[in-house]
Amino acid sequence: MPLRLTQSAPAMQVPLLDLKLQYRELKGEIQAAIEKVCASQNFILGPAVREFEVRVADYSQCRYGIGVSSGTDALLVALMALDIAQGDEVITSPYTFFATAGTIARAGARPMFCDIDPQSFNLSPQALQALIEERCELRGSEWVNRRTGGRIKALMPVHLYGRLCDMDELMDTARRFGLRVIEDAAQAIGAEDEAGERAGSFGQIGCLSFFPTKNLGAFGDAGMCVANDPALAERLEILRVHGGKPKYYHGLIGGNFRIDELQAAVLNVKFEHLDAWTAGRQRNAAFYDAAFARADLGGAVQTPTRGAGRHIYNQYVLRVRDRNPLRQHLMAAGVGTEIYYPVPLHLQKCFAYLGHTSGAFPESERAAEETIALPIYPELDEAQLQYVVDAVADFYRR
Repeated sequence: MPLRLTQSAPAMQVPLLDLKLQYRELKGEIQAAIEKVCASQNFILGPAVREFEVRVADYSQCRYGIGVSSGTDALLVALMALDIAQGDEVITSPYTFFATAGTIARAGARPMFCDIDPQSFNLSPQALQALIEERCELRGSEWVNRRTGGRIKALMPVHLYGRLCDMDELMDTARRFGLRVIEDAAQAIGAEDEAGERAGSFGQIGCLSFFPTKNLGAFGDAGMCVANDPALAERLEILRVHGGKPKYYHGLIGGNFRIDELQAAVLNVKFEHLDAWTAGRQRNAAFYDAAFARADLGGAVQTPTRGAGRHIYNQYVLRVRDRNPLRQHLMAAGVGTEIYYPVPLHLQKCFAYLGHTSGAFPESERAAEETIALPIYPELDEAQLQYVVDAVADFYRR
């Protein structure tokens, strides 16, 4: 039945995310895990951390997992481990969470932005190829930015919304131009390509986030680097404890990037349910796809493309017409939404020094103006999902 809104209270409340439902099911196990840590008084890099590192590394098809304090710190310590610093440049997407480019700048390097593919919202392999050929040149053994003279050292692709980038093409370009690859897989744990290869396993380092809103969320901040090179993994481990090995002897300048033992204990409980939760998100995405197709809203709404591999739907993001009025309409209907992300990074005030203006990366700018994320968490039922679709359809049919 089509939704009809009135001035009265909404017929249903569908928040963007409701973590209370997840906690209700796991409360006993989580409290027991926390109590075990409290009883041991082993709060820093204890057995729960080691267990979690092994499990996530294996899940990500990598040899090593290095638990860190957040997804942001995972990116930062990855850059540090690869000796990326002042005078270096890292190619990445301007359509992503701030930490992607923010950590590049914090490492002393310069973000070099490359536009996205409009279907996947991920870094465009064609745009990457064109960027290097048009704006870079080989000087000696290094590729440099013609305008700035900065050394192009690395590529940081972002697996946005839970869909894997076209890593075969991106890795081929990275190898041809001698670039190291740091995967920003903060939203993509368990995402796969068509061959079954998982996010984080392609480049030198994969970076994961366990922020509470992620498919696998902690009770606060937590993250991880995954890697296959044993020397690189050891370097990451040393850097996360101020660069000291053995303790109080510092061959490197690192930071306090340790994952918390309590967070690891909680995440070990939740890890058992990760695949079931991801399957729930995929089921909900399939329902949305079919329901929006039945609604027949023409070009007003475009549902996300899934791709050939395993999309884990950390977000379900529509491309829509009249996005901001639609969002107000959905709010009035009791439907939670979010915009990921309203301002592309090249237009953020803090990156004005890079010299970009509006129109520099048109696909990223168009996505920032047209996208809206709908509730997708696994505990949603079909009545709630249909209510969301009806609310969107009601807006455009008016």
